[in-house]
Amino acid sequence: MKKGVLLVNLGSPDSTDPKDVKRYLDEFLMDPRVIDVPRWARILLVRGIILNTRPKKSAEAYSKIWWEEGSPLIVISERLQKKVQDKLNIPVGLAMRYGSMTLKKGLQALVDQGVEEILTIPLYPQFAMATTETIDVKVAELQKEFFPNIKIESLPAFYHREDYIEVLSKSIGEKLEGLDYEHLLFSYHGVPERHIKKSDITQSHCKIDGSCCVTKSKAHEFCYRHQCLDTTTKVAEKLNLKEGTYSSSFQSRLGFDPWLQPYTDRTIERFGKEGMKKMAIVTPAFVSDCLETLEEIAMEGEEIFHEVGGKEFTTIPCLNDRDDFAQLLANWIEEWRMVNVETAIA
Repeated sequence: MKKGVLLVNLGSPDSTDPKDVKRYLDEFLMDPRVIDVPRWARILLVRGIILNTRPKKSAEAYSKIWWEEGSPLIVISERLQKKVQDKLNIPVGLAMRYGSMTLKKGLQALVDQGVEEILTIPLYPQFAMATTETIDVKVAELQKEFFPNIKIESLPAFYHREDYIEVLSKSIGEKLEGLDYEHLLFSYHGVPERHIKKSDITQSHCKIDGSCCVTKSKAHEFCYRHQCLDTTTKVAEKLNLKEGTYSSSFQSRLGFDPWLQPYTDRTIERFGKEGMKKMAIVTPAFVSDCLETLEEIAMEGEEIFHEVGGKEFTTIPCLNDRDDFAQLLANWIEEWRMVNVETAIA
């Protein structure tokens, strides 16, 4: 069977025009795994409130970070896809969960090349309902409706893989080398606390207290909070960071429900008020720089830090299209291909 791979990222509006941003936000926020309330309530919240105010503000934010070639997330993802493709002799496609680069188009492009077996790679190191799960669910729906004869597998969360931690740590270490800083903040995209409990396959372990994420459990396979904190721990160990010189926080909360804490913006503010002058920040929930890293962190975060007395705010880039990250993905794809070949032979 001919094999192929589909890299999948979040997505982006087609432009910074408020109409394009509104269309994108509607698809994104109406996803029941992003805002997990009954459909009638989601329609009321998203189409009755959010989409009447947020598109213009979001369009302005996108305008601040938009590249000449287009959306940074899309451009970076395309560069990464090309590098991975150059290292392999099987088709490597690219799709987005939201926006015009649809999953259906991405899968169809591979099928049109004669591919009968596909590995999807959600470009999220940690598992979450609103990231990996929504991709896997959408792919399963498309497979059932349009590609019933195509075998499709998904790469699980890779936050804990030693080779990934090696590449991530190297990318961070290169930026920190020679840098005079007091604290390194690992900022992860936030999710509502209820998402953590909904993803608990034991239905009893996740209490979001000080112990459940460090107490061994099967629940950790799908626990976003544990996986984020574990990423921080593993990178800190790899870089020999001293206790007290690093910590984790969560950004991009929406609405009034409890989200994972501590919040990144408040943490940055607290650092400055406590007298910290030099900090660095990295965003390991993202593999590609995007609105949340380039505008929310690198612009808004720095502004908060300076307003409360901070002086030097260093933003560490995502893995983006680094050669070693592209090689890492190619290695995983080759492992998948060889396992399938050996299974077929057996």
